[in-house]
Amino acid sequence: MKKCLSVLLCLSLLAGSLFLLGTGAAAQEEDGFVPVLRFIASSDTHVRDDSDVTAGRIGKMLALGYAAADGDPDHNTLDALLICGDLTNDGTKTEFDKFWAAVSGSKRSETQFLGVVAKNHDGYEMPRKEMRGYYTSLTGNDPDFHTVICGYHFIGVSASAHDGQHYDLGQLKWLKQQLDEAVADAPDRPVFVMHHEHNRGTVYGSSWYDGWGVTYFKSILNRYPQVVDFSGHSHYPINDPRSVWQGAYTAMGTGAIYYSEFTIDEVRAYDPPDAFDTATCWIVELDAENNMRLTGMDVEEGKVLCRYVLKNPADPANREYTPAKQKAASRAPVFGDDAEISVTPVFGGCTVKVSAAASTDGTPVVLYRFSAVDKYGVTQASDWLLPSYYRAIEQDAFELTLEGLAAGEYTVRVTAETAYGVKSEPIEAKVTVEGNSLLRNLPERIRLFFARLAYIIKEMF
Repeated sequence: MKKCLSVLLCLSLLAGSLFLLGTGAAAQEEDGFVPVLRFIASSDTHVRDDSDVTAGRIGKMLALGYAAADGDPDHNTLDALLICGDLTNDGTKTEFDKFWAAVSGSKRSETQFLGVVAKNHDGYEMPRKEMRGYYTSLTGNDPDFHTVICGYHFIGVSASAHDGQHYDLGQLKWLKQQLDEAVADAPDRPVFVMHHEHNRGTVYGSSWYDGWGVTYFKSILNRYPQVVDFSGHSHYPINDPRSVWQGAYTAMGTGAIYYSEFTIDEVRAYDPPDAFDTATCWIVELDAENNMRLTGMDVEEGKVLCRYVLKNPADPANREYTPAKQKAASRAPVFGDDAEISVTPVFGGCTVKVSAAASTDGTPVVLYRFSAVDKYGVTQASDWLLPSYYRAIEQDAFELTLEGLAAGEYTVRVTAETAYGVKSEPIEAKVTVEGNSLLRNLPERIRLFFARLAYIIKEMF
């Protein structure tokens, strides 16, 4: 069992059945974990005037946190609720009112609300200074704050009060001062930092091609290994293993209460058909030795998506979740001996049905790739399918239609893939397709002719 990090997947909180979610070698839940601090970390509630869906999800989220607290004889409180910006969808006063009514109507008195407001959605309607002031008038909180809960420091940074600046120099100086104070007070404890956008080059959704990351805080946070940084903005799934990152400090993506997005093959902002059915949050717990247990929750399903236990992240020696280590530990999924694939021809293509692949390293299968290969070994059609790994639902099989095939015989192949691009051995089947006539499919015929010619030349030499 890894000493620094264990990861488990639970498909049903209500049934209490936990399944392994790891990063290579087998890992198990830490025995005897006794919390001394518990809080929810979330983001992107996007409360709207014309819908009660996300406002209702705030209550569901808090109910999950209180269920965890009420069932714990050692620490039966939910100490805080963190929401990392985009509290509203359009930044109107009525949306802010509705957001705060949802929070205050569901939150118990012992739970401290900690939120930041964002430049984009929260700042759509009002000038930034007015927006920050209205937020304070509702919640009683400063948009930039530093507070201590159960001996742990929490620091939040909201969008600047200046409309022309995202985060201003004064805020950055203030952040460094607060971190210095926090570390001086408790050098061996994690310091929790929250803001809206991911720090670029950290969690899933923060790369330059994702487009959701910022660089304002990088030079500051890199100096403080004690930092555990929470951010949102991307809406990328929390149970994707890339959403937990360790380097100079530790960072967590918070997913979103309002819909999910993804990057597929370096193309950003893919929204699956069920994107708006999703809502996720973290339940974060610390024990007396500052070890951190993260439980990722599917808010709509009321079930556990994932669980991570990190040895005290304030200690720079504890860095099991670096991208390099996790990529090295990633193992190919497998299609089991009982896995099935069926291919049904349709005019100009085929419909493929395939059994789900199984993870071998505890991380979810995040992508399936489909291809149709002709008898010369040339791929004539390909596509991908995103499984609903970001939701706490079971999927036994998948279906996808490949199109644009000329008449002929093909081998259809399906591979399963991890978050780090490690692919399974393919499962495959043969199919004969009835395609378009020569004249109706002339460009495809020409391409196929040159593909075959290239194959013949290659075989000759």
